[in-house]
Amino acid sequence: MLSNKFLRRAGIAAAAGAGLLAISTATLWQLDRAYPPPLPAALTVSTEVQDRDGQLLRAFATPDGYWRLETRLDQVDKQFVDMLVAYEDKRFWDHDGVDVLALCRAAGQFVSNGHIVSGGSTLSMQLARLIEPRDSRSLGSKIKQMLRAIQIERRLSKREILERYLTLAPYGGNLEGVRAASLAYFGKEPKRLTVSEAALLVALPQLPEKRRPDRNLDIAHAARDRVLTRMVSAGLLGDREAARAALDDVSGLRRKLPALAAHAAYAMLPKAE
Repeated sequence: MLSNKFLRRAGIAAAAGAGLLAISTATLWQLDRAYPPPLPAALTVSTEVQDRDGQLLRAFATPDGYWRLETRLDQVDKQFVDMLVAYEDKRFWDHDGVDVLALCRAAGQFVSNGHIVSGGSTLSMQLARLIEPRDSRSLGSKIKQMLRAIQIERRLSKREILERYLTLAPYGGNLEGVRAASLAYFGKEPKRLTVSEAALLVALPQLPEKRRPDRNLDIAHAARDRVLTRMVSAGLLGDREAARAALDDVSGLRRKLPALAAHAAYAMLPKAE
């Protein structure tokens, strides 16, 4: 039976812990207000000229020379989004910016293997890195990225986080965002992707220059196949469906983005801006 003295000490310790937690929380709130993440109300994206049905006629590169097309979730194949979340951040819909379980797994893999196997980054952390590129891969940079992810989650909905990631993710060269990548590599918007196409688009942002199919076709092919294998393990694809997708060729062609109705598009450009 616990003594009254022990219970009193436990109560004091609990009260002290609660007080420290309250102070820490208040400090974090103050820091959050003092050092907000660089989240603009709207991203700098390519100007688009569309026809009356909303089809893209022509796009113009951003001032810094990137093809970066604004992306909404309803413009993207749902299976691709499901595959992206399963591959990059399977607890995306549940965590508050940092996946503690994924970080512990990554740390354990590092200890066991002696090198980084997985980074434990969430999509929110990746968005933090995209909007505020880090100078190094130091522990301090990683911690800052985690704190930024928590700040981002307080300001944006999960849908908004996904849409910003899908707009900014690098796909090789001056292609940013899944719409620009799908148009350049497949010649179509990412609304209806094949399983093979979706897997390739999931794989590219981790190492966009190394895996870009127009320059490193074999590496891109292998990266796509790894995603297909992971999707089977995640239960999103069956063995046969993944095997059929693995038979599809990966094109090494990079197409130009739509450039239709040149005179009309340029005439509309001042209005679009």
